[in-house]
Amino acid sequence: QVQLVESGGGLVQAGASLRLSCAASGRTHIGWFRQAPGKERELGAGINWYSRTYYADSMKGRFTISRDNAKNTVYLQMNSLKPEDTAVYYCAAARHCYDSVPCFDSWGQGTQVTVSS
Repeated sequence: QVQLVESGGGLVQAGASLRLSCAASGRTHIGWFRQAPGKERELGAGINWYSRTYYADSMKGRFTISRDNAKNTVYLQMNSLKPEDTAVYYCAAARHCYDSVPCFDSWGQGTQVTVSS
């Protein structure tokens, strides 16, 4: 099973940027999910080993997923953050696909992102 470690969360003001990192222990497709208080966890973006990407509507436009295969690390660049982006952000690993929730079977511990108004 792939081990995943997220980092880069924090408390920022609206309009700021953050970059989250997900370090993986092996070669895998990666997705970024988020779970806001009282809401279900949702898939926001995914990337395959060849850097082909998927974005849900919730992360289109302001967020960019990318990867550095030499470092086995996937990033989520988040720009123009809004209070509604406040959530715990998780990365997850998949073997066969990267654009829907059932693809993913290993999870990181999550990192909190809080955006103040």
